Amino acid sequence: MTLDAADQHRRAVTFRRLHEGPTFVLPNPWDAGTARVLARLGFPALATTSGGLAFALGRRDGANLVSRAETLANVRLIAGATPLPVAADLESGFGESPADVAETIRLAAEAGAVGGSIEDATGDPADPIRPLAEAVRRVEAAVAAARSLPFPFTLAARAENFLYGRADLPDTIRRLRAYAAAGADVLYAPALPDLDAVRSVCAAVDKPVNALAGGAPEVTVAMLADCGVRRVSVGSTLARVALTAFVEAAREIQETGTFGFGADTLSYSRVDAL
Repeated sequence: MTLDAADQHRRAVTFRRLHEGPTFVLPNPWDAGTARVLARLGFPALATTSGGLAFALGRRDGANLVSRAETLANVRLIAGATPLPVAADLESGFGESPADVAETIRLAAEAGAVGGSIEDATGDPADPIRPLAEAVRRVEAAVAAARSLPFPFTLAARAENFLYGRADLPDTIRRLRAYAAAGADVLYAPALPDLDAVRSVCAAVDKPVNALAGGAPEVTVAMLADCGVRRVSVGSTLARVALTAFVEAAREIQETGTFGFGADTLSYSRVDAL
């Protein structure tokens, strides 16, 4: 499904306005079915998840094993499933040059996205984070491509240090400030270790901050909002919740020959209605 120009512009304006406050949750479906469920539950917008897509395709995430074409097909499927704005997880932009990143932004817009994120990871375990100057050039190219579109595409720039074991908060903040100066609309540092780090990031930048939640059950949306977070996403968490239930149910069948897991599932008619 291809969105018509008026519909995509409406979604883009709606999505941009959500970042003006209050804090909102941007959940991450991995297919059309989960997108529709989240829409029926009342969420205002959706974001794709590279992890959820990789798992659905039977591949490892974060290792450049999912192609741009596969990612864009997933974006198109999710954008076409509901009337909600959709932001695309575009990983590192699917290319080594800034021009490649710019083309990815344009293609994501064609697929129906009204926002998207570009990260500074390389996909190389031996050297997982790009040099700052290189990363900035890529954000600049993404910003230029976003600004060339006929609607306000909301670009998030991600600093991946903590996600790849580089627990360097000053460098993370330095990167986010550089990405803001390059024109990014939203800033995102996944896997920050605690609320103090989240608060430090929010205080250090002048753009809306996205926080990754779902890994620490004691953290709430209200707590993140109190830190200054404007947008909360859950990454691959919902996909992993579903896979956890799947694995535990399959284990019960295999190991005990019983089907107790069925007692706690949504009914067929309820799922069909969703």
